[in-house]
This record gives sequence, C-alpha cells and structure tokens, in this order.
Amino acid sequence: MVDIRPATAADSAVVAEIWHAGWHDAHDGKVPDALVAARPRESFDRRAVDRVPDTIVAVADGEVVGFVMVEGDEIDQVYVAAAHRGTGTAAPLLAAGERRVAEAGHPTAWLAVVPANRRARRFYERQGWRDDGPFEHAAPGPDGPIAVPCHRYVKGVGTA
Repeated sequence: MVDIRPATAADSAVVAEIWHAGWHDAHDGKVPDALVAARPRESFDRRAVDRVPDTIVAVADGEVVGFVMVEGDEIDQVYVAAAHRGTGTAAPLLAAGERRVAEAGHPTAWLAVVPANRRARRFYERQGWRDDGPFEHAAPGPDGPIAVPCHRYVKGVGTA
C-alpha cells in the first residue's frame, strides 16, 4: 500500500535519486547521445528541487518510492524506484497526475515516450492511454532544446 501526497522540499534528494536511475534505465541507448550527455546526476538534483511544486510522490513504509511531475496538461515524468517496480505503485501515481491535469481544467492529458521504451508504452496503454503517433519532443538541454523522437500518448481526463 502506498500513500500519495504532494512533494515537499525534503523529498527532492530521493526524487532526484529515483529520477536519475530510472531515467537512465529507460533512456540510455534509446535517445540521442546529446540528451544522455545533458543528463548528468547533478542535473536531476537541480531539477528535482526546481520541480517540487509540480511533483506528487508515492510513499511506502515512510519512504518515497516514486513520483510523477505534471506541467500544465503534460504528465512530464513518472518514475518508481527499481525495488518497487511491479508493486502497483505506478498506477496510483499516474492517476494522481491525471487528476492534477483535470483539476487544472484540461480535458486531455498527454505524455511523451521514446519508441524503444516498450515497458512504459505497455503500462500507459493498460492505464487507458492511447498512442497518438510519433512526434519530435523538444527536451530541455543546457544549450537549448534537444530533439528526441517520441510517441505522444493522450488520455481524456475531464471536461473543460
């Protein structure tokens, strides 16, 4: 059983740890080398602090074990610590992100997934998300956006 709650500044270090490990698990060898080079550990530390207001965490036995970040109508990040994958943590996190999008007045949520991340794509599809096709995602980089081939997934989450 996990508890879902808004993140606090005190959560940022563990969020960065989960994000760094999970991002590299999901993206190394699947995205342009420029993006991997733009994602050293310290970039996750900095961004986790900056994104606290956008972050919802999952807590199990008093420990943060996953998180979702929402920006506008986008589910921007969803990660679960490796030891907690497959435990049912990701679905309530994603649902919390969907609620946040809906509460902000957006009828549809979207997210980007790299084509080779089959595990994530299957998970989103099981949660009712639909592959809306390929697009070029402009991932933030230190010198401007980095083009990343992705698939855009969408899901109706409310009424506008």
